Amino acid sequence: MKLKSLILGSVAAAGLSTAGFAADLGVLTSLDVCDELGLSGLTISSDTNCLQISGKVSYTFEYGNWNGAARNIANTLTGNVPAEAFGGAINQDGVRNIDTPSALAAPASNQDWDSKVETLLKFVGTASSDFGPARVVINLRQRDYIRARDGITVANGDNHALRAEDAYVQVGDTTILSAGKKGSIFNEGDDEPFNFTGLFNSDDADKGVWEGPVRKGGHVIQLETQFGEGFIGKIGLEALNRADAFVPGNNQAGSLIGVLEYAGEGVTAHISGSVGGLLDGIQTTGDTYGIHAGITGTFDAFKVRAAGSYSGGFAAGANWALWNGLISGEATFDMFKVALSAEALGGTAAGGAALDTDFGFGGSFGATVAEGIEINIGGRYFNDGTAGIGDGYQIAAQLIAAVTETIKITGEIGVYGHGENVAPAVAAASFSDFYGSAELAWAPGGGFTSSIGAKVQQNGAYKVTFKAAKSFE
Repeated sequence: MKLKSLILGSVAAAGLSTAGFAADLGVLTSLDVCDELGLSGLTISSDTNCLQISGKVSYTFEYGNWNGAARNIANTLTGNVPAEAFGGAINQDGVRNIDTPSALAAPASNQDWDSKVETLLKFVGTASSDFGPARVVINLRQRDYIRARDGITVANGDNHALRAEDAYVQVGDTTILSAGKKGSIFNEGDDEPFNFTGLFNSDDADKGVWEGPVRKGGHVIQLETQFGEGFIGKIGLEALNRADAFVPGNNQAGSLIGVLEYAGEGVTAHISGSVGGLLDGIQTTGDTYGIHAGITGTFDAFKVRAAGSYSGGFAAGANWALWNGLISGEATFDMFKVALSAEALGGTAAGGAALDTDFGFGGSFGATVAEGIEINIGGRYFNDGTAGIGDGYQIAAQLIAAVTETIKITGEIGVYGHGENVAPAVAAASFSDFYGSAELAWAPGGGFTSSIGAKVQQNGAYKVTFKAAKSFE
């Protein structure tokens, strides 16, 4: 980089350069490469490269008394959905809460707190090539996370120093080749329910249908191309650095992933597929496969969405498989909005035994009662599918009020519940747990956001949360 380019770039970033100032220096600004490449934001350029710089710092502080039992509302095939980890010391299924710092340490107090700082710093260097823009991407992340349970401070396992979360090279325009440490091309979109409470298994699958144990991201080689007419195809080798150090011989490295996407007028759709555990060349318990598909259509006042997944893997004796489907619709009529959603999942356990079929549904009604004021009323239900296990439910009412252009208030009241368990032999009584929450969010602009909120449970647990974040680009 030329010295004058660095000086001018620094001056421009500081907001001090003006036309008169540049004229006094008797030189031109060196942003021509960025302009030619169509790149904007915070940039520094040399004769051949444009460097874009962006970043974000977010802070979260939580204080209250919530360490204890998560009484499970929905025991899905993929995991358990709690009504919050609030309450006593033992889960409904008899498993001690994992947040307990030490089974031998007497609680110093009843107070719990979290303090977390997350940092992101991203650099993208771009230059022209005969095949289109050539890029190098370096994405640095740091997480500083301390938590206390019952007054005992412990470091969270997600703590890590500043490191390269992504570090890869890329070249191309309508056809793009990427290689290095990068996120996955596996598409998991078009699968979130429209109703405001969501669905129980969908929450456990991170808002959608479960895509299975797809080994993805990490060390990758990816190729994607635009076919025209809204179609994009992607293929890649991913998880090339994946290993399971705890299970010798369970080699999970190497996933072949393929994706076909479509985006047209009012319709988005995709199908993603993955076969994992390929590099060792033999069949082991690390070998898995997964398919995820979703479609969303928007037609005037109506939205419809359908999604499904099918996944499985090798296991001694008999392979396992799991399917998950979801459908959701939303209709908007002037000031009113109605949404309905349903989900189901089932499959075969390792060893060949059939799994019970779980299902659930939910719905919500929303209305804009005045300018900037919206109410939502809804609920969700989950049937475990296992004989003798009670059903779970949630009913909630929400108010969202935009006080000003920069201040928004959100309040919610509701109840979680679970029916009586009559299996195994010792029955667990039914229970319900009312809750209330409120949040004040502030977004004054400039990439800064902040909020403070609180949640209280009928069982006496509570949590106060403060957040603040600032991004730049």
